[in-house]
Amino acid sequence: MPDVKFFYGDNLPLEMHKARIVQKLELKPIGQRAQAMAGAGYNTFLLNNSDVFIDMLTDSGTNAMSDRQQAAMMWADDAYAGSETFVRLEKMLKRVFGKSYFLPAHQGRACESIISQVFVEEGSVVPMNYHFTTSKAHIVLNGGRIEELLIEEGLDVESEHPFKGNMDVQKLESLICELGADRIPFVRLEAGTNLIGGQPFSLENLRAVGRLCRAHGILIVMDASLLADNLYLIKRREAACAEMTIEEITRAVAEECDIIYFSARKLGCARGGGMCLDDGDLYLKMRELIPLYEGFLTYGGMSVREMEALTVGLEETMDEDMIGQGPEFTAYMVDALKDRGVPVVVPAGGLGCHVDARRFLDHIPQEESPAGALAAAFFIVSGVRGMERGTMSEQRDADGSENPAHMELLRLALPRRVFTVSQLGYVMDRLQWLFDNRDLVGGLRFVEEPEILRFFFGKLEPVSDWPERLAAKYSEDFRDSL
Repeated sequence: MPDVKFFYGDNLPLEMHKARIVQKLELKPIGQRAQAMAGAGYNTFLLNNSDVFIDMLTDSGTNAMSDRQQAAMMWADDAYAGSETFVRLEKMLKRVFGKSYFLPAHQGRACESIISQVFVEEGSVVPMNYHFTTSKAHIVLNGGRIEELLIEEGLDVESEHPFKGNMDVQKLESLICELGADRIPFVRLEAGTNLIGGQPFSLENLRAVGRLCRAHGILIVMDASLLADNLYLIKRREAACAEMTIEEITRAVAEECDIIYFSARKLGCARGGGMCLDDGDLYLKMRELIPLYEGFLTYGGMSVREMEALTVGLEETMDEDMIGQGPEFTAYMVDALKDRGVPVVVPAGGLGCHVDARRFLDHIPQEESPAGALAAAFFIVSGVRGMERGTMSEQRDADGSENPAHMELLRLALPRRVFTVSQLGYVMDRLQWLFDNRDLVGGLRFVEEPEILRFFFGKLEPVSDWPERLAAKYSEDFRDSL
């Protein structure tokens, strides 16, 4: 049974905050939505936000700030060097992670660039529980490759395993024996594996990976961008951690990692990012690249106002009431859609609700991007912007052949403290209508395809006139004028 602290009535999630500033939304007619989708090349990243009703593209930089964060921004010290704002942020990070050194950066992918430049060379192999688009790209650009060592249950969308983000320790050991530790600059673990539904790893699994890596002298690098959700799910699902505070779990996780990097667009509900570590030699290796690519060592490409907001946001991340909102709203949405027969990734992870496009649109072949088609179709019928997390989010192989993704997902992100239960009800209602009329949806094909990170700004076209037929059916059922 869910904790009564966070639910009421028919398992409706309870907001542990109140709204004091609001932003007006507009739900445009379906004809305008269909035109906007076509104008964006059927890529939800290219939509103008003025055409969007509910924006569930991402939680990156879209989380609501608290009143304390807003207030903190007003007393920032904007000195170029030696800012007191940086001192406050550094002190908070030491409190949260217990690491001696902090290197600031403008966001998480900047950290990935610096880590890859310093540690990855031609022939390097980086084992991961699962890749993220930018982490993989930076490693490949520096001459390395990745090995995904996720447990078997992680790629089973219907598996109820509580920690589907766990790394397979036996596979990691076999890889180390096969390659030798010298070819492995670090093992990367992502807290809340983004591309497979925000699924967490357990503290027990992290400790097992840590023991193995220490035995072979291999660094552990953790992407902590989605750590808040992972911490909460560890406390809720891992019996050995049930009586630990969030701060204690955070320290236990940090103790296993040599380098922790994060995007503050996610962790801390602000902007910016950075890297935390204890080893002075590793710190010096990375430090010289900060002024070259990011900014001086006491701002690293961040606004001092955002740094103040981040300092408070990190403190609030240690509050179970705060970090519980995302996972509990996600669980409510996942459970409700599952009850309606809509195929979703279970169990609910962090970040948002993930719809299984492969089962939703089982008539669309993977080469026609069912996840991208579902994202486009859902915007047309609802005005809700989600994100494709499937084959579109991969890159082609060196020979130009398509690289099918393990999963085809429509991600409906749930930024913290942003949406209401009634808005989630609208999203689920329209998604169920689309599921009932899914045969109307067809595939997509690229007409403008960048070589790297094509999902950000590539353009597509429908393989038939299915968008027009879908809009006509919706207009008929809801009496919405085209």
